[in-house]
Amino acid sequence: MIFSFSATPDFDFLTQFSHHIGTPVHDGLMLIPGDLGQGYIRKLSFGQEFKITLHQYTLHEDLIIKRNASGLGNELITIFFYSNEQALGIAFNNTPPVLFSQRDDSAIQVTSNDLSSTIRFPAGHHIHYVVIAISPVYLAALLAIENPNSVIKTISSNGSSFLFFESMTAETKLLLKNMTAVNMNDSLSHFYMQIKVQELLYLLFHQLASRENSTHQSINNADAERLLHIRKEVLSDLSVPPVLSELAHIAAMSETKLKGLFKQTFGDTIYNYYQKARMEEAAFLLKQGKRSVAEVGYELGFTNLSHFSRLFEKHYGLTPKRFSSVG
Repeated sequence: MIFSFSATPDFDFLTQFSHHIGTPVHDGLMLIPGDLGQGYIRKLSFGQEFKITLHQYTLHEDLIIKRNASGLGNELITIFFYSNEQALGIAFNNTPPVLFSQRDDSAIQVTSNDLSSTIRFPAGHHIHYVVIAISPVYLAALLAIENPNSVIKTISSNGSSFLFFESMTAETKLLLKNMTAVNMNDSLSHFYMQIKVQELLYLLFHQLASRENSTHQSINNADAERLLHIRKEVLSDLSVPPVLSELAHIAAMSETKLKGLFKQTFGDTIYNYYQKARMEEAAFLLKQGKRSVAEVGYELGFTNLSHFSRLFEKHYGLTPKRFSSVG
């Protein structure tokens, strides 16, 4: 199934999607018909400039959502919370979606509505994601930060084109899970959900506020697409460190531009991003209990196991041996 729309400030996903599949909406809730799958989409509005849509469903066929740029500049901020364990695909430039999610690679994407994107959700997998749509002016008033860093200033100002990704903390994952369990028939449920959505924004902007101040580089669809491919390249073989000159050649960018845009978008340098993913993969393999510490270290390209142990302990506060033995 393909659903395409233009991301204008007055666009209502729930209304248009319900028309697309021929299913009614009652009190902001649309149930997925049995011939398509099972689950629901729910929309809550906290005013004209602040809304949330919750997606909880499993479909019998792939779902491809094409979001076309509004052509109106940054009049709306869209924040996606992807809490998925399936192979989520994302694209920004009319190309086949790039596999984004790794093992439980939940993520948060913050984007201006002048960027186009395509998201592919595979059939037969539970889809769980949340979208917050909020105007820059409303967000700035809500955050009320006296001296915001460059990232928050960019997001909460009109006119900038931006794309930021953040990892999803355990606290955010738990909050999203609890939000889906709320009894919406309760008379105070709408009020409760508004509080929880603001808590989601707090957790996200607390992360973004810790990023370094730097001059914002405007980003377009072609740049965004190249960055997704570079991220995929960096993560494709965690036993081999990334080589900047090779990545720059793949991206058709200068090394300076690639370094700047990658850090701006993903919040870390290419090498640090690689090392973090390497340690997360090591933690996963150790928890499986099928490989020794030495086997995991060698599999991830470490020739010096003492170095592997020190690096792992720096990330997790435990040595690999101790980590693998903890329940």
